[in-house]
Amino acid sequence: MVKTKKILLVNPVCLDARLLGEDASIVPIGLYYIGALLIENSFETKIINLADIKGDPVKAFKKLVTTEQPDVIGFSVINPNRWNAMECAKAAKQIKPDITIVFGGPAPTFLARHLLTACPDIDFIVTGEGEITFLELVTELNNRIDGSFKNINGLIFKKNDGIVQTAPRQPIKALDTLVHPSKYFIYQHLAMSRGCPGKCTFCGSPKFWGNQKLRLHSPEWFADEVESLVKKGVTHFYISDDTFTMDKQRVIDFCNHIISRKLVITWNAISRVDTIDKDILFSMRKAGCIQLSFGVESGSEKIRRVLGKPIKREKIIEAFSLTASYGILPRAYFIYGSPGETDQTLQESIDLLNTITPLSAIFYLLVIFPGTYLYQKAVDQQLISDDIWYQKIEDLPWFQVDDHLDFAKIKIFGDRLRSEFYNNLDAFAQKINLVDIKELAPLHADFLSRLAMTFSHGEYAADTRVKNQDKTAQLLYNKALSYAPDSRAFLGLAMLHQKQKNFNDAISILEKGLDHSPENKDLNICMGVSLMNKEQFKAALTFFEKFRDSPEINQYINICNQKISGP
Repeated sequence: MVKTKKILLVNPVCLDARLLGEDASIVPIGLYYIGALLIENSFETKIINLADIKGDPVKAFKKLVTTEQPDVIGFSVINPNRWNAMECAKAAKQIKPDITIVFGGPAPTFLARHLLTACPDIDFIVTGEGEITFLELVTELNNRIDGSFKNINGLIFKKNDGIVQTAPRQPIKALDTLVHPSKYFIYQHLAMSRGCPGKCTFCGSPKFWGNQKLRLHSPEWFADEVESLVKKGVTHFYISDDTFTMDKQRVIDFCNHIISRKLVITWNAISRVDTIDKDILFSMRKAGCIQLSFGVESGSEKIRRVLGKPIKREKIIEAFSLTASYGILPRAYFIYGSPGETDQTLQESIDLLNTITPLSAIFYLLVIFPGTYLYQKAVDQQLISDDIWYQKIEDLPWFQVDDHLDFAKIKIFGDRLRSEFYNNLDAFAQKINLVDIKELAPLHADFLSRLAMTFSHGEYAADTRVKNQDKTAQLLYNKALSYAPDSRAFLGLAMLHQKQKNFNDAISILEKGLDHSPENKDLNICMGVSLMNKEQFKAALTFFEKFRDSPEINQYINICNQKISGP
């Protein structure tokens, strides 16, 4: 057995291309935890994100294996990326036959026997929480002469034409004993907790973590992680807990750490509508939270019960209103094509959508995966078996196992939801009603100008389904400035006037902005461009010269100098 000297941890690429590939290209936080623990125990470890590679990922992976010559490769596998993981495992074995291939993550945890059959190149599967199991595995690979892996909990592997499954790995009780991944890596996606006490029938998280008990890092540990990453240049974070706000006091304590340490950051989180109140929203906003996502799932109470979310309509409405009032953008997740979905239940979702007026929304077709209640229900009813994953598919839409639904009907449902949201988004934005708390006034201005920028120059500006983009943006920018001077609001208004060729009005607004923030680079550049359009090149040059060390400014400086010196 070759000594284990070098380990690659790999995030494979999903089977289907994404219109918006951000989520698909994220390295799972679990790989960073495992990598940090391995490095701490003197194993040379690298994390490879194949989802972020341009071109053929398998070809790139082959080149990487040839160059790095790793002894062990661990793949973090979910159903959508399992095909790429299997292809890469096969390629690695062809290049280096004695290499050890390990699969971990949700798909191997729930589809171990299928994957061991579908991919003979897999040597071991790590089930559930992977840090300790993987460390014990590579330590055994490194040290053993003629040992056995049966004493390592949380493993599945083939032996003598059979499959061995060891005892389950008990969850780590004290998460703070783990190595800070930020000690060795830079990333933006964080998690303060593991597990979920929820019972959503479409989610495999509770089963993956082994129980429904929530385990959490301490606020100090989590704040230390954030601070470490801030020192490495990260200023925006995505907190990926299934329900970040489940432990109210712990969240408030974390926020107080961020505030007391003067960490200037922004962050998004995921919540439930029944786990927030004024106190937690106030602390989160002061600590930099700018977006909170809620799983609304459906406007139909009947459908919500089927999906394991028996939350009352009034609670959903209250949560969205309250979140927006504290200057945190409320984002709604809706699911369509659920068991029992009809035109009537879909209309109930549309009615609720127009009542809660979310400022961002994601609409998902219900798909089922191993590890979820709905998938197991379909298996128990013999509607499907695990053999379906031999097909080159990412997921299994519910409508394919439901005689009452079909693709044409489901597509209409999705189109109706999306059209309703985008056609009314401008009205939703104009209905914002913020709490009257003096301490939050600058943050209200920041919230409104940030939202306005999406309408004038961001995501919503580029979407033809959104109406009245410039009008909505202008209203929001002006509303922002009614709370406090805000550089983004001054800039946005000026850029709107530039778009309309109203350069005098742009200059007037920029003068006010520069009185407040004279060294703001964007305001200075915008002022210089406005003056150039009025052929006041000497005046424009004074604003560009402040930032002559920035390469993008040189083109403006050169144009001004040419105009000043003449032909």
